[in-house]
Amino acid sequence: MRVVVTRPEHSGERTARRLAEMGHEAVLLPLSKPVHHVDATWQALSDTRGAIAVTSAEAIRTLAAIGNPLEPHLGRPLFAVGKATADEAKSVGFIDVFASEGSGTELAELVSRKCTGNPQAPLLYLAGAPRAAGFEARLTGLNIPFQTVECYRMQDIVIGGAVLRRLFLDASADAVLLYSHQTAIRFFSLPFLQQHSNLLASTRFLCLSKAIAEAVPAFLHSHVDIANMPDEDSLLALLAAK
Repeated sequence: MRVVVTRPEHSGERTARRLAEMGHEAVLLPLSKPVHHVDATWQALSDTRGAIAVTSAEAIRTLAAIGNPLEPHLGRPLFAVGKATADEAKSVGFIDVFASEGSGTELAELVSRKCTGNPQAPLLYLAGAPRAAGFEARLTGLNIPFQTVECYRMQDIVIGGAVLRRLFLDASADAVLLYSHQTAIRFFSLPFLQQHSNLLASTRFLCLSKAIAEAVPAFLHSHVDIANMPDEDSLLALLAAK
């Protein structure tokens, strides 16, 4: 199958390798790129103690960019959404890593279970922008004190019509992988695709979650499949489902 990967370049290349191993043709279409706020992240670490939380591997890459000064903080507990982000944290050198299997809401529940009964400094949430509100909302609901610091921002990439013509008109796409609500909105807002919506008539849209699927236009809902779990293994498994 010819599969369009809408992740940022770093993550997208890793997904492309996995797709190739599965026998698929991967087409990279990063719609945004991260701008890392390394200095602000380092300042936040220096000014705080206690546990850290991340909801994206991009936050770990910001931490990695700090380099050797990060070492004294590697013993701090780190809470991560998903095994992939947790593994990335371990590869940087964090020792005490806890992973939730689902969304930011489930990560907040994990923080609550692990921290119950123990006096803690406010949780340091190293966040991206834009981001879903679920993690912070649930922390507030659980009365868990936290401090949010934006350690990176996703910046839109301008996609030329010639690129999209090559990807969708010169050869059809069998599937598009959608990893976030914001990315899905950005994808379907591309002027070229709005002008040539018929090009998507035979394309499947594989979504990491129900919330992401809600960003797919109504006339394409019959083309949507949602992963059983919000992880890439479950998402890629959908390629063999039909």
